Amino acid sequence: MVHSIAASREGAQISAYLDNTYLEQIDTTVIAVGERDGTSWVAVEGCLFHPQGGGQPADRGWLEDVEIVPVRDRDSGLVVATAAVGGGLPSLAVGERVLARIDLEARMLHAALHTAGHLVEAVGRAQGWEMVGSIHFPGQARIEFQAPHADVRLADPVGREEVTSVLREGVAAAVADDLPVSARYLPDGRRVVHLDALHSAPCGGTHVRSLGDLAELELPTLKVKKGRIRVSYSATHRSPR
Repeated sequence: MVHSIAASREGAQISAYLDNTYLEQIDTTVIAVGERDGTSWVAVEGCLFHPQGGGQPADRGWLEDVEIVPVRDRDSGLVVATAAVGGGLPSLAVGERVLARIDLEARMLHAALHTAGHLVEAVGRAQGWEMVGSIHFPGQARIEFQAPHADVRLADPVGREEVTSVLREGVAAAVADDLPVSARYLPDGRRVVHLDALHSAPCGGTHVRSLGDLAELELPTLKVKKGRIRVSYSATHRSPR
């Protein structure tokens, strides 16, 4: 299904990828074209493409069936479409209508991993740990913590497995309860994502509708290195209900 998105003001860019994780394609308008470091780019009004950032990989996307790579332009702040490796951009002018599309299957995986990362952060914080790093890429997803006070459970393999089991139980309970996932904007413009009342954090990523959308959420035994507690994880998006 194709959707049209109207900008709230002339030249504005709407982050459609934040408004609806599951929107696959839109009919939108070119609002800017440019070039940086010898590379051409195109910006559209209703931006469907999540650029790489916040630990989440970039969407795979297309403009008029030409594959593009979304990046955030440092000068304008716009999310712009650049040419994929070995390809080029379609010839587009400001004001021209264009069809934008994403790889929805990849988006759903990224959203599942990002949401699962928030959930892992929540159960880790419940242990009294502080998050110090995160990445949500497929095959690399992990949350890193520090313990403000010594946690004797982390001193040996048996203790680490026991505390990992506690984390697994917390994650499984939240998924079984199918806690809703929502986002709101603060007066200063920051976007905060909520896992019901369990957890909240400023975030500009994509997320599933509720934790019951997470499938195959697994946590191998955590590791401790140089004072950091690394909790790796994997997750997928469950089949459509």
